Amino acid sequence: MPYLTDAREINNIISKYSEAATLWIDTEVAEFNSRSARLSLIQVLDDPDDMSGDRVYLLDVLEQPNLVADFVEQIMVNPQIEKVFHNASFDVKFLGNKRAKNITCTLDIAKKIPYYLLPVPNYQLQTLATLLCNFNNIDKQEQTSNWSQRPLTEEQIEYAYLDCIYLAQIHRRLLELQAESNPDPTTEDVIVLNARYRQIEEQWKLLNSEYEHLQERLKKAMQAQDISETPLYKLTSYDRKVVKVQFSQLADLVQTQGIDLDFPVTLTQKLQKDLGENLEQLSVDIEQSTSSRLTPKNQDNNS
Repeated sequence: MPYLTDAREINNIISKYSEAATLWIDTEVAEFNSRSARLSLIQVLDDPDDMSGDRVYLLDVLEQPNLVADFVEQIMVNPQIEKVFHNASFDVKFLGNKRAKNITCTLDIAKKIPYYLLPVPNYQLQTLATLLCNFNNIDKQEQTSNWSQRPLTEEQIEYAYLDCIYLAQIHRRLLELQAESNPDPTTEDVIVLNARYRQIEEQWKLLNSEYEHLQERLKKAMQAQDISETPLYKLTSYDRKVVKVQFSQLADLVQTQGIDLDFPVTLTQKLQKDLGENLEQLSVDIEQSTSSRLTPKNQDNNS
């Protein structure tokens, strides 16, 4: 985990990284909760197989904006280099912002994977590293430590380089799950999918029925017993107000008061039927789309 503070050494490693295909990057930000937030460290890994940290470079860029600018120009805006972050929107704010190209965010990937393939309580780096990659005893205490202090503590340096290792391993596992969740539809075994879908459909009907029933029973029981929360759930109430008006009254008001309410109205099938031939007098925009749905076949006809 080479920790670089010298500007010349940092520039040399930036130049080296400008030839990479993929980089796994993390940052530490000083005073991140203030308007004066600024980069403290840029951590970079170029080899996802490295588990020792020897290939993780910690670039100390605090009070060295020229180095940050070089990193942005040579790495972040280069579309040929894939830059992998977790919660990329945070880091990229300090590294070129909208100018950054070819950004991969493991947080975004994780959120798009179906829950049954990735059943995690949240998508934090620590959670994914533990449940996906079996990294245990991860200590995130240093995340909110003072990254404006110099020298950095040994604990801060260890924390900084480990996050890049976690990131690379999480990225690898997420790509595997992503491929599993998005197979080539032309090669799918429809018979196997059909059987599994039917099995899950029956289970879902039973579970969903019980889920909705228990939900109502639990709400009624908590209300009747004046219980606002349990160890697992909190009961909240809210008022919902729906404002309705006769369309003819609204039309008269718009006409008499000169109110501009020029926006498209979706015509339901009932409205179209009620309008009848009058519909032809309207300038309508028709949007057509095709959707698919599965409907169960009559089992008697299959026997």
